[in-house]
Amino acid sequence: MGIDLIVAPRGNAVQILMATVFGVGMTGTGLAWETYELVEDLPQVAWSVPIQMGDNHRGYPVIGTTAAYFERFRYSGGRPLALAQGQAFDDAMPEATVVGAEVAARFGYGPGAVIVNAHGAGAASFDLHDDAPFTITGVLAPTGTAVDRMVFVTLGGFDEIHAARAPPPADPFDMAEGGDAGLGAAAPEVREDEHDEEGSHAEDERGRAGDAHGSGDPHDDHRHEPAAINAIYVGLTDRTAVLGIQRTLAELRTDAVSAVIPAVALTELWSITGTAERAMQLMAWAVALAGMTGMVVMLSATLEARRREFAILRSVGATPGRIFALIVTEAALLVAAGLAAGLALLALAVRLSAPVLAARFGLTLHPVPSDAQEILLLVAIFAAGLVASLVPALRVYRMTLADGLSVRL
Repeated sequence: MGIDLIVAPRGNAVQILMATVFGVGMTGTGLAWETYELVEDLPQVAWSVPIQMGDNHRGYPVIGTTAAYFERFRYSGGRPLALAQGQAFDDAMPEATVVGAEVAARFGYGPGAVIVNAHGAGAASFDLHDDAPFTITGVLAPTGTAVDRMVFVTLGGFDEIHAARAPPPADPFDMAEGGDAGLGAAAPEVREDEHDEEGSHAEDERGRAGDAHGSGDPHDDHRHEPAAINAIYVGLTDRTAVLGIQRTLAELRTDAVSAVIPAVALTELWSITGTAERAMQLMAWAVALAGMTGMVVMLSATLEARRREFAILRSVGATPGRIFALIVTEAALLVAAGLAAGLALLALAVRLSAPVLAARFGLTLHPVPSDAQEILLLVAIFAAGLVASLVPALRVYRMTLADGLSVRL
């Protein structure tokens, strides 16, 4: 993924990984924008990408982020994200969105299409934000990962979704004029100097906001500063400092956060699913053992029927050792043929199921075993087949030796 740390509200590491990388579930309460700036300003941090979650588009997760997401995210051994159509958005395009390959393929989207999102994670949609539409500017190339099933918007666009539905603030003067106003309460008098103070205060606020995005501010690339975000992707200048960064973030006073190392969280995830994996491995070994047992039974059952064949071989000069070798060679060919047929069926099954697995689960399978452990497993099965063939081979050796020493009329 190219990510050294995932900073999120304090919680379970696997849950944070599933929510922020795979788009499954949610993190805890949001992080303040000040926390993001503190993380960004750490000297060991090379780059950081804010993440917002909580909306969906027709069941697909909507991610609020910046254009840096498309530059920093990596998959399949360090490959960067690429656009199949259009271009990525930037912070100056609050109504722009980029969609994953699966989203575009399922709904026929392309650059220029207008979409609306809804509040809620997963397929649960609580409020359709049809008054805050987005225009697709780009479609990502297929990756075989969860990115294909995501819709990306800018931070400003993500906040605009919810601001569009927010009720207008109550006016205190309306309260004074209606209802209890009949008690004789009059609207408060506003002096001219108060207007001046408010105006100068507003101008100061606008000035500070403009300066915050000026060329002299270290955060000038952030055109929009949301009140809260859900997570931060972090890349470090030196990966050996990751544990020190974790300790530093654990002592933050702005928010209680968890700094998750993706590789460690993935290992924990695999340990959770390891029981099912071991059950499948045991089942595979049981099938292999049943196959070897069947081969031994088949060879042993044909020995009596082939006794005449072995006698003819002895009569033309074949030794018991040669016949023993023939039985072992026959078993080796059977095992090799079984392995070859199994690999061919595996390649066919992977080829047929690859599009479905990539689209629905983000899984990419290799049709041919390339891992050293898988190759060693094939060698072990072949060797076990040869060992199993020794049972009928020894029986043939004794049979042909007895036939050679006895006289038959």
